[in-house]
Amino acid sequence: MAGKHSAGVLLFRRTGGVLEVLLGHMGGPFWARRDAAAWSVIKGEYEPDEDPQAAARREFEEELGVPAPDTELIELGSVRQSGGKTVAVWAAESDLDPAVVVPGTFELEWPPRSGRRQEFPEVDRVEWFGLAVAGEKIVAAQRAFLERLEQHLAG
Repeated sequence: MAGKHSAGVLLFRRTGGVLEVLLGHMGGPFWARRDAAAWSVIKGEYEPDEDPQAAARREFEEELGVPAPDTELIELGSVRQSGGKTVAVWAAESDLDPAVVVPGTFELEWPPRSGRRQEFPEVDRVEWFGLAVAGEKIVAAQRAFLERLEQHLAG
């Protein structure tokens, strides 16, 4: 059986000569008090018959409540995360004000085995980070996307 697949868009911008990327802090109770390795490229799962790049744009809008920028997407390839999920990412140069984000939600039984279902944001906040800080905050397997972006931009 094939593992799950996610696709996402990594926004980047240059501010005063500094390269910054937009990451989302994962929502829900498991991630609430975590910071290091608790941030992610804006992404979501897609079906095997769906075009991954189209899924990346759709998931960006579902997760953040704003459309992905209508700009060229730079393919950064894919990685396999520790849980077995394969993540494909495209980078896009664009700016986004974190204040405009209206995150999508998911439902979860919380506390566990309580029988109570609660709604949580997919992403509870988004922030711009320079690459060094982003490398500390992002999920370990996704660091490769930061390195690939930096290599692509260096030519």
